[in-house]
Amino acid sequence: MRRQVLVKAAAAAATAAIAVGMSACTAPADSGSATGAASDLSGINVALVPGGPHPYFQPWITGGDQAKADFGLGSVTFNETSGWDQSKQNDVINSLVANGTNAIGIFGVSPTDINTTFATLKSSGIATASLASCPAGDTNEALFCLSTDTGVAAYTAAKATIAAMGGKGVLVHLTGNNVDSNTQRRIEGVKKAVAETNGAVTELPDVTDIDKDLTTAQKAVADLLAAQGSQINGIVSTAYNPAVAAAEAVAASGLPIKLVAIDDDPTILQDITDGAVYATVTQNPVGQAYVGSYALAQLASGNCTMKDPGVIVDSGSFLVTKDNVKTYDDERKKKTQELQKQFADELMTCK
Repeated sequence: MRRQVLVKAAAAAATAAIAVGMSACTAPADSGSATGAASDLSGINVALVPGGPHPYFQPWITGGDQAKADFGLGSVTFNETSGWDQSKQNDVINSLVANGTNAIGIFGVSPTDINTTFATLKSSGIATASLASCPAGDTNEALFCLSTDTGVAAYTAAKATIAAMGGKGVLVHLTGNNVDSNTQRRIEGVKKAVAETNGAVTELPDVTDIDKDLTTAQKAVADLLAAQGSQINGIVSTAYNPAVAAAEAVAASGLPIKLVAIDDDPTILQDITDGAVYATVTQNPVGQAYVGSYALAQLASGNCTMKDPGVIVDSGSFLVTKDNVKTYDDERKKKTQELQKQFADELMTCK
């Protein structure tokens, strides 16, 4: 008999996939050896559910497919049809569970309400993780959250931008959905870096809610440069589409603005090589899907439990400059391998 989970609708409140073969950095785990975890995971069906379509999530497909192959999972399904609506995302989740999903990694649309969804899934016996974004506040009802520490990543990006500016001048921060807890952590990270200059750097008001699509970001950046471009010394973008838009616009304008971006869109990487973009801070979406699917499968098998349910784990962020643009992915692969080992050896208790 198929299980049906009725998730209550919560209030509604990122295409360049870097195809990283995780088998190149992480050997297929013998899940029944060192960790004592279940070796047969063929009955585990994992679903990876972003809040909606966005280029950031496309590498989840690669990570999930590799996890299925390496760990012998029954299936890994990627579903981004929620359309950035929490009610629709809950409907998608209900349908997946009704059709046999027993482990699920979710990027919640509403950071303030997603805990209701997590709690309902857990109470129905579905192994549940928060991936790429942790809930707002101090509580995480999912078994774990595997996400970029966005505050740290934004701080790193802002520090790099300020260094490129020579430690002084006017900085502007481009970012995403203002109500997203990730965005708020990014804003805090940038402001922390600015505060450390003791007034040498002045920050213009944050430009938020411009990561919906590239067209939206392009218009916002064009308007910004038209109005204040001559005053700006540095731009830090902590959202995908604004980063691409800013790289294009700054290059076209000829303005001497130092830009630090986010993620590793091929345009951004080429601009770093050419010197048009100073740096970018990449995240680890492949690792989130790969390690998230691995851990969820172990938990769904019943042979492992989380030592500290709701624990938040940083999936890693990596500063990429002209010096390491050709080699940074090696560091990311190494981080993913370390994350899997961390779950197996430190974060889970297995029979």
